[in-house]
Amino acid sequence: MIYVMYGTEDFFIWREIEALKKKYQIHDINISRYDMEQTTMDTILEDANTFSLFAPIKMILVDRASIFANSPKKTVSDDDLIALEDYMKHMNPDTHLIFIHDKVNKAKKITKLVKKYGVLKECNHGGNLNGFVKELLTGYQLEPRVIPLLLERVGENVALLQKECEKLKLCKWEEKVVATSDVEALVHKTITLDIFHFIDTIIQRKKEEAIEIYREMLKYNEEPIKIVVMLSNQFRLMYQAKELIRQGYRESDIATKLGAHPYSVKLALQKSRAYESNYLLSILEQLADLDYQIKSGQVEKELALELFILEL
Repeated sequence: MIYVMYGTEDFFIWREIEALKKKYQIHDINISRYDMEQTTMDTILEDANTFSLFAPIKMILVDRASIFANSPKKTVSDDDLIALEDYMKHMNPDTHLIFIHDKVNKAKKITKLVKKYGVLKECNHGGNLNGFVKELLTGYQLEPRVIPLLLERVGENVALLQKECEKLKLCKWEEKVVATSDVEALVHKTITLDIFHFIDTIIQRKKEEAIEIYREMLKYNEEPIKIVVMLSNQFRLMYQAKELIRQGYRESDIATKLGAHPYSVKLALQKSRAYESNYLLSILEQLADLDYQIKSGQVEKELALELFILEL
């Protein structure tokens, strides 16, 4: 069978791969892995057509398979496309050939052929992080505020969410009940979690609170320039999402158009409703100036952002 698995979160792709390994009882010794940007199509297909010496079924993983995207990073010849098309029509039934990439163009002929002869699968949480967390904590009773609080502290990093949920499950193994107090005690608040709250304190001119959050970030060795970039990215997302909604786009379409997670777009839209587009744009311009001043050495980096907050 041939598969194209795509998505921006490796966690979900690897979960699908692990499920296939378990279903077909494929051991690691029977798995080959290639980088499509460094390996020829001939090499990949030759392996796919070769029978395994160690087991009846084998798996081949092909990373960075941009052949299915809009603009392949590696030049793909017509011969490569013909060879792959031919393989799909005469597949080795004992080989699971899996191409992996972050996105695909479903309108491309080669992608349509995968859908016809194999499996084209998007591996994302689809914006339903609540359902994802609930799945991770299956078998445990959750207080009503547990999932929102967990997402506030960890954000949309699914790999980190999995680790934190495993920690909660281990610590609450006997009771099988997770309370908000458990999340507060066991789940460390990550910096990306505070970014929207940080933005709120800046826009609402809660200067003392904003400075406190900023100094806490510095304690965790966050670079001021990185914080400026994070702020810029979030303000830009808020501005772009607000403008696209005004133009008639749906929330799901905005996520696709901007290449952002649906959950991030949802939060950005919620936050942007309280502010005019011009105001968000003015802050973006100020942050761009601040970025230039820090990088050009005109200001001391740690003090620069603090002054920016105080002078708003």
